[in-house]
Amino acid sequence: MQVNITGHHVELTDALREYINQKLSRLERHYDNITNVQVTLSVEKERKLAACTLHASGADLHGDASHEDMYAAIDALADKLDRQLVKHKEKAQARAQGAR
Repeated sequence: MQVNITGHHVELTDALREYINQKLSRLERHYDNITNVQVTLSVEKERKLAACTLHASGADLHGDASHEDMYAAIDALADKLDRQLVKHKEKAQARAQGAR
């Protein structure tokens, strides 16, 4: 899984990069065929935004989250992507079983 992290009005520290990689590695437990992940972190006044586009086989998933704390926004983003990925995997398995 290739992870691209960009910052918009945010300094990307090693701690932020490591935290994002740690949270996104959780997604690989559910689904092996994730090819590319694009994460964008940005700041608008008091709000911290985290947005992500995840390219997996059969789908492109997008999620975004905002919070006053960047780490909390990343947590919320990881949770949203986790739910979307599990749903995508269940749908794919249901389609495969229906084809039999």
